[in-house]
Amino acid sequence: MSIVPESVQDQVFRNARTQNGFTGQPVTDDEIRAVYELAKCGPTSMNTQPARFQFLRTAEAKARLAPLASPGNQPKILAAPVVVIIGHDMEFYEHLSKNFAHNPNARGVFAGNDALIQGTAFRNGTLQGAYLMVAARMLGLDCGPMSGFDAAKVDAEFWSGTKVKTNFLCNLGHGDPAKVMGRLPRFSFEEAAKLL
Repeated sequence: MSIVPESVQDQVFRNARTQNGFTGQPVTDDEIRAVYELAKCGPTSMNTQPARFQFLRTAEAKARLAPLASPGNQPKILAAPVVVIIGHDMEFYEHLSKNFAHNPNARGVFAGNDALIQGTAFRNGTLQGAYLMVAARMLGLDCGPMSGFDAAKVDAEFWSGTKVKTNFLCNLGHGDPAKVMGRLPRFSFEEAAKLL
């Protein structure tokens, strides 16, 4: 069994922080593609892969998003090198003939079952958003995930004409250490978990 070195564990989890500000160092197209290529390998149920990503890099794109966010998040969006809109495709099951080809009835499991579609899309899209953040940290970028926005307005502005729904936002870049909070408390194992 291979164990990831302590230094990588520190980089991805122990020493990583939610970023409230970034340096002026840009994030390249190659870095963005590398993050996606690593994140896409994370597991989803029935290989559904419902997540969809829009990487906003230009001032114009971020200016479209900022007014749809809470006042506290607006300056963060405008200043971040990249803002990712993480959504989930409510018609993910239309791709299962390719993504889960060994089961010819995979599409039929979901078609017409709105509750199953919603739960599967949201759960697995959320997982994929988390994989994206872990991949970004592994590849030397910092993350600032955010709620605090009007999802319906973001959907209308960025996913119009699709069946994609916005889940959350995440700023990406090289974090500014001066704008990072210290580690906040975490529950102990005994507070949050049970061995049965």
